[in-house]
Amino acid sequence: MPKEPIITLKSLKDQVYEYLRKQMEKGEIRPGSSINMDELSQKLGVSKTPLRDALLRLEMEDFVTIQPRRGVKVKHLTLQEIKDYYEIIGALESTVILSVFDKLKDSDIDKMRKHLQKMEEAIKDDNFNLYYKYNVKAHNVFLDLCTNKKLVKIVDNLKKRLYDFPRQEGFVKEWEEASIKEHQKLLKLVEQGKKEEAADFMRDVHWSYKVQEKFLKRYYQKALKIAEKNH
Repeated sequence: MPKEPIITLKSLKDQVYEYLRKQMEKGEIRPGSSINMDELSQKLGVSKTPLRDALLRLEMEDFVTIQPRRGVKVKHLTLQEIKDYYEIIGALESTVILSVFDKLKDSDIDKMRKHLQKMEEAIKDDNFNLYYKYNVKAHNVFLDLCTNKKLVKIVDNLKKRLYDFPRQEGFVKEWEEASIKEHQKLLKLVEQGKKEEAADFMRDVHWSYKVQEKFLKRYYQKALKIAEKNH
């Protein structure tokens, strides 16, 4: 009897993509490794067509490189890419703040305040995954109000590229504590109705590579060493 497929028939291409992304996040598929399409297609119990489509999407999102006649290579995250992603996310999220600021309601500000409280509690308990969850939620207070869904999708993908590929073991507590203070500063600017200052702070401090560099190098030190060795 044929092996029951891991992937169900509904939205096959998307499910293959989600499976691969989850494997990347868990570190089962690691940067620098190669993906054998024949083996993976057999393992998942699917044809190469949805697998190829999923890999093309991952290539567009900069997770893999499809090499003609040489297979699929899973990309490393380089220091230059980290710099670039921070610059892009900072520019886009500051733009979002400017565009949605006048739509913010008291309930949105209260939601952000509660997310920050959860972030603080999570870090006190050394629970980075919970901290990260509420960090994303805090940013989504703005992003969810944005009508430019392509922009939001780009930001979401770049954050996944930075933090979920794979999720780094351990975290830099000093960085998370500093980040909480930045979020509190941002919240205060929002509460005071300082739109331009809030947008500038998001771009020039919170997502500034120069400001965050010492923490980034500590957080990514293992991944960056592997990337340098393979260049």
